Amino acid sequence: CWRLSAFLQNAVSALRRREFHRSVPAAVQVTVRDALNQAMDEELERDERVFLLGEEVAQYDGAYKVSRGLWKKYGDKRIIDTPITEMGFAGIAVGAAMAGLRPICEFMTFNFSMQAIDQVINSAAKTYYMSAGLQSVPIVFRGPNGASAGVAAQHSQCFAAWYGHCPGLKVVSPWNAEDARGLLKSAIRDDNPVVFLENELMYGVPFEMSEESQSKDFTLPIGKAKVERQGTQVTLVSHSRYVGHCLDAAAVLAKEGIDCEVINLRTIRPLDVDCIETSVMKTNHLVTVEGGWPQFGVGAEICARIMEGPAFNYLDAPATRVTGVDIPMPYAKILEDNSLPQIKDIIFSVKKTLNI
Repeated sequence: CWRLSAFLQNAVSALRRREFHRSVPAAVQVTVRDALNQAMDEELERDERVFLLGEEVAQYDGAYKVSRGLWKKYGDKRIIDTPITEMGFAGIAVGAAMAGLRPICEFMTFNFSMQAIDQVINSAAKTYYMSAGLQSVPIVFRGPNGASAGVAAQHSQCFAAWYGHCPGLKVVSPWNAEDARGLLKSAIRDDNPVVFLENELMYGVPFEMSEESQSKDFTLPIGKAKVERQGTQVTLVSHSRYVGHCLDAAAVLAKEGIDCEVINLRTIRPLDVDCIETSVMKTNHLVTVEGGWPQFGVGAEICARIMEGPAFNYLDAPATRVTGVDIPMPYAKILEDNSLPQIKDIIFSVKKTLNI
C-alpha cells in the first residue's frame, strides 16, 4: 500500500514538474533586412520625432527594400522621398536634428555620401563641440557600405576608416541580424550623429535571433565589441561581412588543430580596444580583417593601438592585416574577387602569424 502511495506521489510530482517546465523557445530566422526594418518601425512607433528620408525610401519601399511597408504605415510626413541630391537632403536632416527631431537619413549607398560629406562632418559631427554642448545633433546616417558585386570602383568603397577618423561621430558596422536590430535602435536613440554602415550583400542573409533580441526594448550598446568565437591561439578582429569570413576560416583552421578567437567589432568609433587587448593577452597573436583599403585603415588603427598599449608585450609575432587590395575596385568578377579578402587569405595570414 505504501509503495503504491509513494508511486502516486512521484507520478503527481513528475506531472507538476512537467506542467511548470518551460522549454526554451526556438530561435527565429530573421534576415538583416528585416531586422533593420523592424528596428526602424519600432522606433518610429515609439518616438514621434523619428522620421526617415532619402531616395526611394517611401513609395518604392527603399532601393534595397529595407523600409518596406513604412510609408504605408506612417505616411508622407514621416517617410519622405527626396530628390537625387545628397547634399540637399542630408542638410535638411541635419537642420531637423538641430531643431529637435530625430532623422534617419538613408544614403542609397555610402559612396554617395561623398556628395554630402560637408553636412556629415562639418555640420553634424562638429556642432556639439562648437556650441560648447548646447546643441546636440541626434541623427543617423545609414545605408549600404563597402563592396557589393559587379558595381566597380565608384560604388565599392568602404567608409569605415573615413568616418572613423572624425571626432564627433559614432560609427557602427553591424554583421548579423541581432547586431543590425540592437545597434540601429541604439543609434536612433543616441543624441550624437551616428554613421551606420550596413552591407548590401548581407541584407538577404538570415540569422537566428533569440526571443530576447526580438523584444521592443532590446538594444546593443554602441562601443562594445562581441567575441563571436572563443579561442586560445590567435585573435581575428573584423567588422561587417568579414566577421562571417573569419568564422568560416576559424572552422577550417580548427580541423587542423588551430584554435582562433573571433571578435566582431560592431562599432568602429569608439573602438572597443579593451576587448581586443584582453583577447591578444590570451592568444598572443593578432590578425585584423577588413574589406577596405590598407593604408590608414581600421586594421592599421587596431595594430597601432595594440602596439601603444599593454597588450604589445604579450605578442609572440607581429600583427598581420588582411585587407582589400590598394586599388580602385575593378569591374571584372575575377579581378573583383582578387581585390577583396577571401577565406583562403585569412587562413594564409593566420598560418603566417603562427609560423606554421
